[in-house]
Amino acid sequence: MKLTLVQITTLALMLLAGQETMAAPTKKQRLVEPKRLRNDLKVKDLRRGAQKLQDIAYATKERNRVFGSPGHQATVDYIAGELRSLGGYYDVSLQPFTATYAEHSAEVSIDGEKIPKPSTFTYSPNGEFNDTPVVLVNNLGCEQADFPAAVEGKVALVKRGTCPFATKVSRAGTAKAAAILIYNNAPGDVSGTLGSATPGPEGPYVPVAGLSQAEGEKVVADLAAGKQVLADVKLDGIVEDRTTYNVIAETKGGNKDQVIMFGSHSDSVVAGPGINDNGSGSIALLTIAKNLAKYSVNNAVRFGWWSAEEYGLLGSEHYVAQLTQAQKDQIRLYLNFDMIASPNYALGVHDGDGSKFGQSGPAGSAEAEHNFAAYFKDIAKKPIIESEFSGRSDYGPFLDAGIAAGGLDTGAEGLKTDEEAKLFGGEAGVAYDVNYHQAGDDINNLAMDAFEINSKAISHAVATYALSFDSLGPKTKRVEKRAQGPEASSKHSNHRCGGDLAAI
Repeated sequence: MKLTLVQITTLALMLLAGQETMAAPTKKQRLVEPKRLRNDLKVKDLRRGAQKLQDIAYATKERNRVFGSPGHQATVDYIAGELRSLGGYYDVSLQPFTATYAEHSAEVSIDGEKIPKPSTFTYSPNGEFNDTPVVLVNNLGCEQADFPAAVEGKVALVKRGTCPFATKVSRAGTAKAAAILIYNNAPGDVSGTLGSATPGPEGPYVPVAGLSQAEGEKVVADLAAGKQVLADVKLDGIVEDRTTYNVIAETKGGNKDQVIMFGSHSDSVVAGPGINDNGSGSIALLTIAKNLAKYSVNNAVRFGWWSAEEYGLLGSEHYVAQLTQAQKDQIRLYLNFDMIASPNYALGVHDGDGSKFGQSGPAGSAEAEHNFAAYFKDIAKKPIIESEFSGRSDYGPFLDAGIAAGGLDTGAEGLKTDEEAKLFGGEAGVAYDVNYHQAGDDINNLAMDAFEINSKAISHAVATYALSFDSLGPKTKRVEKRAQGPEASSKHSNHRCGGDLAAI
């Protein structure tokens, strides 16, 4: 059939109209509301996500999700894939960076008796010393004068506390100790990081291992009794550079000059799958991001899943370092969630106003704390405590950039107090997470009630700030130097997942 020019034109217009109809949204999204987004949060989704992370870890020979490993790469792919499946609601990107990976093993014997589980410290040098006398360091080893001359060529013994691990190890290096043993200042084992493969100004690193409080106190008692104590110490491990990725997702809608940002770290330690630390924060944000995709927003919402947090906040530090000043100024508030389902939990809100720990954040940090406090009091009907705000988790680099920050946590290896046990249940004198940085940090290590409570609180914050920043007060000029209290540390590498003050 031959078509006339009019028929051809009419058909073309019909086809174009059809294309426009297909391309246009079929339904306008409803503006997000705090109550709706809270109600969208389902425990089954949190559990399903946590199980997925465990399955990812256990599908590898390493059985972990440490940065640069197959398990962590699969974690990155999973998070990004879930976000990209939401119909283009988010702009999703992977931010590559190179970080130094270290994995260590330690063997320690005291007077011929093998220590069952000596702890390792990330970035410790390797070394082996046999039948080497142990010398007790004065005080806590934070000052060079604490190290007696007799420690040269010997194994220094020092108690955890007050200053970063790296400071103690570097002071031992300056004193020419052969190695150093750090014993815990609370029941249980001690572990941590020196923060960097490159020593600081205090001096060179020496091989370091950790003892439990009981093991360390026994050596102290023997030395006090005048007994010579001999140690065998062997540190072995690898240190190498690895490429890894942060995952960043931002809503395509909303005011880009007024961004609310939420973050959690996606990596685990070497020991295990890291389902509370920090699968809990990662899955909470992923679940909420998926729920948010049903709504429109007034302010752009940005999510970040950081890599290499366990090696000294390296992912978040890299991210903030790449921001221009204009990009920093776009972030109205950053909220961080690290370990929000500890089995012996306390519900902690970061002390943004400095009322408890003496370290306040940039303008907006206090208001963020107060907004969470109001939510827990008036809506969740749950008690809270203030947790430290020293910069020892991924909010630290944001604070140093003058960006308001806050967050929630449920504790790590610190011990629950009697008062906290009365408020939240659980057991006083026991760690908030007895499986902190251990193989047992699996899906059975989660307090699902805390997981749900905190995830709903985060949902509330996402919706609240996606609508308006009025509760944060007027936007002020960035201040690079935040208020510091006596416990402040200049090294974020001395980080602590879960917000405990027991990092040092």
